[in-house]
Amino acid sequence: MTPQPNPSPMSDTLNLHTHSMHDPVAVSLDIIFIDGFLGQTVIGIHHDELHDTQPVRIDLAAGLPRSLACDTDHIGDTIDYSEVRSALCEMMANHRYRLLEAFAEAVASLLLGRFGAHWVRVRVTKPRKFEDVDSVGVMIERRRRQPPSASERRGPAEVLSLLGAGMVPGERG
Repeated sequence: MTPQPNPSPMSDTLNLHTHSMHDPVAVSLDIIFIDGFLGQTVIGIHHDELHDTQPVRIDLAAGLPRSLACDTDHIGDTIDYSEVRSALCEMMANHRYRLLEAFAEAVASLLLGRFGAHWVRVRVTKPRKFEDVDSVGVMIERRRRQPPSASERRGPAEVLSLLGAGMVPGERG
């Protein structure tokens, strides 16, 4: 029996059958990914991590509902991974996070906010942190918050006005 090659760290990350968008309706996404971004940064909580840079690897996947770029062939209609890479370089140089969790959250927020992703999976690892371990790290998933429904958007004054008129908000007559 021949040994099977080890899958890459992102192979599980990019398996969309296991992503956690628990919507009742299946969502088709175009996934833009960066696998194996390596940088040097100061991050950690232990004394030996607070002054010298150490290697950090970032793997990420960012999903968009069927990207317009599929039809237009324009980079402006999708997430430009070269722009994401530049933003990661800037984050590595300038962040003040101590925990990988907080750093991963900042990467996820960047992808959802600045780059317009609807779903992200971010994996941040410290390769060879310990002699007997390939890497340690964190993987998070986030998705864009859905806009509030019409009944959630009602302000207190509107609700009081409806109640004063004998109507119950959200009830249909």
